Amino acid sequence: MPEHGPVLVSGRFEPEEEKRIRDAAGPARVEFTPRLSDRADLLGSATAIAGSPTAEELRRAGAARWVHSWAAGVNNELAAGLDSHPAELTSSVGNGAVPLAEHAMMLMLMLNRDAPRWAKAQSERRWERFQHGELAGLTCGIIGLGHSGLDLATKARAFHMRVVGLRRRADLPAPGVDTVHPPEQLHRFLAESDFVVVTAPDTPSTANLIDEAELRAMKETAHLIVVSRGGIVRDQALLRALTEGWIAGAGLDAHGEEPLPEDSPFWALPNTVVTPHNGATTAQTRRRGLDIFVENLERFAQGRPLRNVVDKSAGY
Repeated sequence: MPEHGPVLVSGRFEPEEEKRIRDAAGPARVEFTPRLSDRADLLGSATAIAGSPTAEELRRAGAARWVHSWAAGVNNELAAGLDSHPAELTSSVGNGAVPLAEHAMMLMLMLNRDAPRWAKAQSERRWERFQHGELAGLTCGIIGLGHSGLDLATKARAFHMRVVGLRRRADLPAPGVDTVHPPEQLHRFLAESDFVVVTAPDTPSTANLIDEAELRAMKETAHLIVVSRGGIVRDQALLRALTEGWIAGAGLDAHGEEPLPEDSPFWALPNTVVTPHNGATTAQTRRRGLDIFVENLERFAQGRPLRNVVDKSAGY
């Protein structure tokens, strides 16, 4: 352990999970707390913190050399001041890749086959058969080829879809992706996609990446799927696109404002499926997140490099 201060871990854990964490910390003292604010007395001496400290908590955490976020995205932590804090920041990125990719596939299938129409007919006990689509032969365009994006590519290929991707480093390997476009080819990428799926993190470079011009670049028959973070798509432009027919529909698990207000027009749009940022809420996501932290705690205790280190300037 680089320093001898305590390791402050926020959250609620089962006894066996607490034991795993204590064992990983070696000789260091581990203090568990439901919220970091409940142990403000330890913030000044804690060497490592697991959780999302507020700006005030970070100001107190002068001894912290490492902060671990239980979330995959670190927008809140960076906004609180970790972008300028000397502590190394790690995230749980990758913990929810599998269920997020599954959720994206579910939304694509629901929209492609108009599943809400079946649900409505079932609620009304009506036997209604109609012609619907199929995913085979369509193009799945993925914005962000990280853990969830690449997992989605594999799943989409299994549905006999063509897969194209968009990411900052178009030269890096992308298994399962037919073509990778750099950001400057965004409109070309959008124009060839039947489903545009947002799996990218919310960073300064992705904020409002999809605005009016981008939505108009999409096919009128295309659908937009957002499963990573809100704020990447400008809500007002998307609302116009959905109500005026620029695109065919949307599947939204991540939203610009969360929780989505009761009076939000997105709830009532007939061509939109709304879920409450729930795509990765699985027991396996929690387990993988704990695995990432435990491995990093062992590394920290032994003075070895950490994994999932966040590039604070890039935001992920």
